[in-house]
Amino acid sequence: MTTVPLGIPRRLLEFTLDGEQVRAPEGSTLLDACRAAGKDVPTLCQGDTLAPKNACRVCIVEVEGARTLAPACSRRAEPGMEVRTDTERVRHSRKVVLELLASSVDLSTTPHVADWLKEYEAKPDRFGPDAARVDEEPRVDNDLYVRDYDKCILCYKCVDACGDQWQNSFAISVAGRGFDARIAVEHDAPLTDSACVYCGNCVEVCPTGALSFKSEFDMRAAGTWDASAQTETTTVCAYCGVGCNLTLHVQDNEIVKVTSPHDNPVTHGNLCIKGRFGYQHVQNRD
Repeated sequence: MTTVPLGIPRRLLEFTLDGEQVRAPEGSTLLDACRAAGKDVPTLCQGDTLAPKNACRVCIVEVEGARTLAPACSRRAEPGMEVRTDTERVRHSRKVVLELLASSVDLSTTPHVADWLKEYEAKPDRFGPDAARVDEEPRVDNDLYVRDYDKCILCYKCVDACGDQWQNSFAISVAGRGFDARIAVEHDAPLTDSACVYCGNCVEVCPTGALSFKSEFDMRAAGTWDASAQTETTTVCAYCGVGCNLTLHVQDNEIVKVTSPHDNPVTHGNLCIKGRFGYQHVQNRD
């Protein structure tokens, strides 16, 4: 009989969340606990396969006794703490952060943002037409994926996925400082002249559509992209013996993009260039 190791058991911590006693495993973040309790805490930069960066500041919560609001994505739960997720202070902070982001970045392809803007009564237009924007045309310099920095919120998830947390290619980094900070490859060169290996793991973690499949970019430009009409089927990549899981996104009987389940114990949502982009032979009908 084969035994399956379940890992080291973690003791449960008790604390107060919005006036109710809750329990969370030791080491859990406040965001983990909020989601387990059914609390809808918005977040943009948090990724379930990456270490928190505390970049977007949308997930902040109020912790009793703390001088400042705490980012729920990285703040660990502690015994006896009192946490509130929907106070006036929290709602005002989320409103301002969403206004700042939406006034300077194109969030039109960011999931849930339209609902959050409505929920928190955010009005990005109040900063006027002179709010700082990149105002740069999308970079289409290869046939696999597109970089649209007008949609980038500098969450650094692509940098982490390309760097020491997953791919270790280090093709992507942050260039410039302050208002001039931006995501770029070395010397801000075309992607084809960089160290990029086209694994697409940066596209997988991008929360705003700043990085997108070339197929998706073209379909959006043509007005034919319809996520609600797509089906998702998980299968096994046939290119090698690793056995990576692929999720095929199909619209009108055509594969339009490929992702990977983040809960896969082998790949954790990551793929190579063949697994993520090499699907054309499946639908070659010649």
